[in-house]
Amino acid sequence: MSETKERAKVDLSQGIAASALSDGGMILGQVGKDDVVLARSGNEFFAVRAQCSHYRGPLVEGIVVGDTVRCPWHHACFSLRTGEALRAPALDPIPCWKVERQGDQIFVREKLPPAQPASAPISASEPPASIVIVGGGAAGVAAAEMLRRKGYSGPVTMISADADLPVDRPNLSKDYLAGSAQEDWIPLWGSDFYAENRIDVILGRRVSSIDPAKHTVHLDDGSVREFGALLIATGADPVRLPIPGAQNTQICYLRSFADSRAIVERAVHSKHVVVVGASFIGLEVAASLRAREIAVDVVGPESTPLEKVMGPEIGRFIRSLHEAHGVTFHLGQTVARVDGRTVTLSGGGTIDSDFIVLGVGVKPAVTLAEQAGLAMDRGIAVNEFLETSVPGIFAAGDAARWPDPHTGERIRVEHWVVAERQGQAAACNMLGAREPFDAVPFFWSQHYDIAINYVGHAERWDEVRIDGSLEKQDCSVEYRRGGRTLAVATIGRDRTSLEAEARMER
Repeated sequence: MSETKERAKVDLSQGIAASALSDGGMILGQVGKDDVVLARSGNEFFAVRAQCSHYRGPLVEGIVVGDTVRCPWHHACFSLRTGEALRAPALDPIPCWKVERQGDQIFVREKLPPAQPASAPISASEPPASIVIVGGGAAGVAAAEMLRRKGYSGPVTMISADADLPVDRPNLSKDYLAGSAQEDWIPLWGSDFYAENRIDVILGRRVSSIDPAKHTVHLDDGSVREFGALLIATGADPVRLPIPGAQNTQICYLRSFADSRAIVERAVHSKHVVVVGASFIGLEVAASLRAREIAVDVVGPESTPLEKVMGPEIGRFIRSLHEAHGVTFHLGQTVARVDGRTVTLSGGGTIDSDFIVLGVGVKPAVTLAEQAGLAMDRGIAVNEFLETSVPGIFAAGDAARWPDPHTGERIRVEHWVVAERQGQAAACNMLGAREPFDAVPFFWSQHYDIAINYVGHAERWDEVRIDGSLEKQDCSVEYRRGGRTLAVATIGRDRTSLEAEARMER
């Protein structure tokens, strides 16, 4: 997240000239004790709370697109008319204020009551008798919330293998692991939310099989649940790397809240940790452990961190950033074996370590779908509506491969925001919307006080264009193929990232 500069605030209750705002412009103001953003779209003016409901990002530093405003930090999108959170990662709405125009003066005085959610399913056809969601991650929880937001009144059941209620997973490798976020910040909602919205959450249970013909899912405790429509949101599982000599107690992975807590507990009594894998997760773990003043060695087979995803330029910058914070890299190597506290590398060197964190990637959790006879394509194959080869069964998140209109290819990505947005889209389509999923992929990665925003999707490229300076932490990087921009990474240019997203949508 970029640093937010302190801005002067206008008292909007005293009025402001309409001409002070051009089309698409925003101004930060105050109404009583509330910080409010006044935005203009065409000849219409709107007033909403100044902070995003996700991480309280400054909306005035975002952009207006039509009658929506987008947050500069993580690209959440809100309706300027109602305050509804239209796109994840924000799931909660923001308040709105009444805007009055008197001649050329715009006044904002009255806070409006919260907009009421839709009172009926968005489809005129018969909705499913019941909906079961397999998975309690980003896609699953976003789908459950959207079903109720759209007015679906039938039973909704979410089955999660985790022992905890759905959490804000990106925080697990960032602020929470670094010790700067409290544990009670991590759940997306408390148990009251699920009770009030009649979402039956089954924790600590796995679905053992799906019977598409009988419309049932079988759980590992022997129970059976019927469904009218099903969402498979099983996500991905960490790649588990066998290391000769290593005891299970020496190895940590990071996927769940329990995993992050386990690393935190080990870190309290540790001085030296080896992170295997120079991936986003591995490097975020390294940064978080350095914040706890633990010595960190990163071991990985690649020659440059993140090169496959972001190219050598950003990879070298990220490596130098971590080295400036005391991380030692052992690249082009793997862990050969472990003897007690001694980690021996494939190059022959040794490292003393209290424990090891493995972050060598994930693989889509597709076994259930495969055994149920659903079509596969290096993931669960879905159409533009996120429906699988079996009508009434949908898939979303890390396990799903979908036709991406922006690249013209079928893709599968492992981004939290994409999974949430797919869960929302799948929920609408289970209710008959038939709206193609066409969101531009987005993710962010945090390394110390540096955030990298990435929009689009580029598995391969033939040209990289850098505007600005990586060293000055102020740049945008375009990944192009055949003269077309497929993805844009930015550092210190949040608005540029939003503008790139809007261009790709067009």
